[in-house]
Amino acid sequence: MVTRDEDWLRQAKSDLEHARHALEDEDYEWSCFAAQQAAEKAVKALYQKLGADAWGHSVSTLLSNLPAEIYPEDVLIDKAKELDGHYIPSRYPNSYPSGAPLDFYTRAESERVIGYAAEIIAFCEDKILR
Repeated sequence: MVTRDEDWLRQAKSDLEHARHALEDEDYEWSCFAAQQAAEKAVKALYQKLGADAWGHSVSTLLSNLPAEIYPEDVLIDKAKELDGHYIPSRYPNSYPSGAPLDFYTRAESERVIGYAAEIIAFCEDKILR
């Protein structure tokens, strides 16, 4: 079976760089979304390496469904849960009673979730390279 783990991991790293650029541009909502995407794609890269299918966009669920021998620490899953919260609200105004996503996101939030995505990418890359 052909694996595309390298492609998924490369894209995850590119998405993380996009998140950092969006942070620099003060596009915090896009920074948070790109961080979520980076983490999601890194976990999907790991699933590819394992020869398994990964469906859905919940990073925490994907991590929680990994085999016991590579199961992450709970603290990483908790960080993934925060990233999960940026999948929809970062893009859609109807996630809020009024205003647009750009009105609600902050630099500190972007910096935090970029760090979380980087940790998840490092976790996945470590497992992929073993």
